[in-house]
Amino acid sequence: MENNQQTDVLVIAAHPDDAELSCGGTIANLTSFGKSVVIADCTRGELGSRGTIEIRAQEAANASEILGVQSRVNLGMPDGNILQSQENIHSMISLIRRFRPQIILFNPPYERHPDHESVHRLVRTAVFQSGLTKIETSFNGTLQQTHRPKQMFCYMQTYEFQPSFYVDISNVFETKMNAICAYSSQVFVEGKSDMNEPATFISNPDFMEMLEARARYFGALIGVRYAEPFLAIEPVGIPSIGIWL
Repeated sequence: MENNQQTDVLVIAAHPDDAELSCGGTIANLTSFGKSVVIADCTRGELGSRGTIEIRAQEAANASEILGVQSRVNLGMPDGNILQSQENIHSMISLIRRFRPQIILFNPPYERHPDHESVHRLVRTAVFQSGLTKIETSFNGTLQQTHRPKQMFCYMQTYEFQPSFYVDISNVFETKMNAICAYSSQVFVEGKSDMNEPATFISNPDFMEMLEARARYFGALIGVRYAEPFLAIEPVGIPSIGIWL
């Protein structure tokens, strides 16, 4: 990708599979309408109890193809130890300036996994500093221009929050689940997952049923079959209440 190329949505996640599990339906919905979406994983998930770096990288590539994303990158931060260091902040600033998104979707502030919370703080810091002219970053040897997205929204992971809005994913729910099933080293997929590997929170067969039940519940709240919730960092306005007429 060229420097300073405009991207509609940048999805930032702590680990490969965070994006698919949390907002895979929204990503599929966006790409189905021709919007450009880039996923950036901060770590390679190397501390995961199941799978390997190589397997997870291939799974991420397969899931990206299913979702139709424009590009996927990995920042190579250490799994389990994502620090608010100047190096990591600059890496995140460079990412934002490279893809120049209008919207950023990212981990929520309060979560079960400490890496998720760390990425939230890292993104918030980087978004602000990405707009400062005196902070310089480069990509491929070229000085980058400042950039801030128009909106930042947090997707929901394990812990719940009071959503600012919900996205109807009814028409793309199957695509979301197919993308999640690409991670057969992490979640249970009949005939594909290695049952000899350690059991984890998401490898339990019931976890996939929970994902569907949760999406059905959120969908019911807005009168559709399936939905994904989001938390807006700043107030969100609408052009007119006429959008519901």
